[in-house]
Amino acid sequence: MATKVSKIYSAATIGLDSYLVEAEVDIGLGLPSFTIVGLPDKAVDESKERVRAAMKNSGATFPQHRLTINLAPADIKKEGAGYDLPMAVGILAASEQIGAVDIVGQSLFVGELSLNGDLRHVNGILPIALFAAREKYRKLFVPAVNATEAGMVGGIEVIPISSLGELIKYLRGEMQIAPYSQGKRDKDLVEDEDDGCDFAYIAGQEQAKRALEIAAAGGHNLLLSGPPGSGKTLLARSLPTILPDMDEEEVLEVTKIHSVAGMLQNKRRSLVKKRPFRSPHHTTSNVALVGGGQWPRPGEISLAHRGVLFLDEFPEFSRSVLEALRQPLEDGVVTVSRAQGSLCFPARFLMVAAQNPCPCGFRTDPDKACVCTPSQIVRYENKISGPILDRIDLHVEVPRIGYEELRSERVAEESVSVKKRVKEARWRQSKRFISSPIKTNAEMRSKDIKQACTLDAAAERLVGEAVDRMKLSGRVYHRILKVARTIADLEGSELISASHVGEALQYRPRERTY
Repeated sequence: MATKVSKIYSAATIGLDSYLVEAEVDIGLGLPSFTIVGLPDKAVDESKERVRAAMKNSGATFPQHRLTINLAPADIKKEGAGYDLPMAVGILAASEQIGAVDIVGQSLFVGELSLNGDLRHVNGILPIALFAAREKYRKLFVPAVNATEAGMVGGIEVIPISSLGELIKYLRGEMQIAPYSQGKRDKDLVEDEDDGCDFAYIAGQEQAKRALEIAAAGGHNLLLSGPPGSGKTLLARSLPTILPDMDEEEVLEVTKIHSVAGMLQNKRRSLVKKRPFRSPHHTTSNVALVGGGQWPRPGEISLAHRGVLFLDEFPEFSRSVLEALRQPLEDGVVTVSRAQGSLCFPARFLMVAAQNPCPCGFRTDPDKACVCTPSQIVRYENKISGPILDRIDLHVEVPRIGYEELRSERVAEESVSVKKRVKEARWRQSKRFISSPIKTNAEMRSKDIKQACTLDAAAERLVGEAVDRMKLSGRVYHRILKVARTIADLEGSELISASHVGEALQYRPRERTY
């Protein structure tokens, strides 16, 4: 028997980007063996048994010869079970059990095989589909459960495969499989369920609602402080209901992150259309929040990209975890460095933090006495460093609501009407930054602030006095101007007045207790 060689194309994802992987299959003389080279991890090495069983249970013949598969490039470690399908197709091609060589040579194959030959869900299909379209491949063969996700990308035929046996018949020309269509994608997708949070159901707290509206309009970070039960969590969970819907570019960004993180297992939710809301527990680790691991994966801050990151019990988070937020809050990206190299994940999120004013929670409550000592209060406040507080634009006190207000029949303003104002403010920002990647006022850099934040004479005097008397840093000064710009946008004003600056200054934190 002469040596037979085949080459099948697949792809792998590192971070949020994909690269080409060639599965080279060699069937040669020698005792029966099966070897995979090319820096495979344990999951790839175990694919030998999955491929062998899947081929036999799909009506194909597994070659009883010396079988070697090389996953190139050989200097990059391969992980995951997505190489099962290209290896199986490579064996079938090398053993001349399939034809359609022209299709195989111009296509990408990705999928995990079960022992009976069925194809299972694979993470990171969307970046692979984008890569395939960019590199001008004709077809992309994916598990049927991944078809909705891959179908988001235009310029390439997505072929949904349910089993290896079905693929074999297709490659032999014995059956036809219709490419996944745009219309089928729209039919398969379902809207995210309403979580029931709405401004109309929040009694009182008008100042906090106003701060949430400003935060939503300009993408500003927010800190809610108040006694237990005052409604901080409910306010935070209602924030997504007033945020404008994501555009197509943002939907693609967010879906790509969730795809790589393995959060699109349900084929009915292959497109993230609703802005993310992430609420990690205060015991979360640095890696879970920021991202990383041996093979870096997006963390909570990247999963909250273009959405909301809610940090409840803010001072209870580890000091190192909070300090790790410095770069993402400032730059909108997080860089994860490992021995193999560095990866950047997007992290442009709106952070909402909630905390009690002291360990017992009742220091600002007029009806309940605080039992904390001054030293306990100082230690509690100092858990959050000054640089982190500087990066939070809006600091709001949330008082406890009395019985009369809780039972009031007065109907509060609904989220829909607030969302309309927010959308109008965002529209003004998009016009202002039409030639820039900036989407919200919070993303403005120093040069953008000089161009966009025009103050009248009274506003200039007020800002100058505030900087001198409050000893504000340059970062805080710029953040005050950004908030004032957003308040002016909500009112439809191009000029920032003293009233806009005055309201922005009201959201600066009170002096710490020392």
